[in-house]
Amino acid sequence: MTFLMQILNGLQLGSIYALVALGYTMVYGIILLLNFAHGDIIMVGGYLSWIVMARLGLNPALAVLLSVVGCMLLGVLIDKIAYAPLREAPRLSILITAIGVSYFLENGAQLVFGADAKVVPAFGDFGTVSVGGANLSVTALIIVAVTIVSTVVLTFLVQKTKFGKAMRAVSEDMGAARLMGINVNNTISFTFAVGSALAGIGAVLYCMAYPQVSPTMGIMLGTKAFVAAVLGGIGSIPGAVIGGFVVGFAEVGASALGLSVWQDAVVFLLLIIVLVVRPTGLLGRPMTEKV
Repeated sequence: MTFLMQILNGLQLGSIYALVALGYTMVYGIILLLNFAHGDIIMVGGYLSWIVMARLGLNPALAVLLSVVGCMLLGVLIDKIAYAPLREAPRLSILITAIGVSYFLENGAQLVFGADAKVVPAFGDFGTVSVGGANLSVTALIIVAVTIVSTVVLTFLVQKTKFGKAMRAVSEDMGAARLMGINVNNTISFTFAVGSALAGIGAVLYCMAYPQVSPTMGIMLGTKAFVAAVLGGIGSIPGAVIGGFVVGFAEVGASALGLSVWQDAVVFLLLIIVLVVRPTGLLGRPMTEKV
């Protein structure tokens, strides 16, 4: 019974990491940018849910809609203002810009909302369901289901649609894609929109599982999701999902063994081991530099 609940806890936590890791891996796959502001976009999504439900007293469905749309618009705005002017700049410049955007969002949230954590009201009373004698949280099942559906939709978008083909073309060779008539800037902005929408969904799911927001909540969440993306092979959609579940189960396993104070260390130790044994991650492709 306890084992089944621990499995569900691992799936729930891993689902949140997987959704956030998908945002990291999409942006990196297109422009080779480690978007360190991604975790802070999730923080903004959490605050939007809190404003809608706690301050305005509106329906949770509006909180979900505003969080997803707000994060999507914020991602596109960040790309247009901070990253687009640096398309041709050295990769280090855009990386430093991403760190700057991250600090800007964190300090901006602290200035507006204060440094203390805010309690997010429940999105609904979902209760539990009995499976094999164990009472399982319906909230956890919803989180896992939403992650599976989001991953399937994203895979279809990338593999089967015109926008997805443009994204893959830009990721392979940006110059050749431009010569073939693909609007590279619009394709990159579309990638940021999709990745940030996933961050909005991740923000809602995180607030469902851990109902509070704070200006720094995106730091560790984003870092562990980045670890998940690297573990799975950054740039790979199935790799990001697998990496997210590996990190989730590693944390839950450490807690179940009485090592809860070491669960962060376990995650990063796992990352070191994988990078030593397989530097490209579990599903990553070896990359060669042209000379």
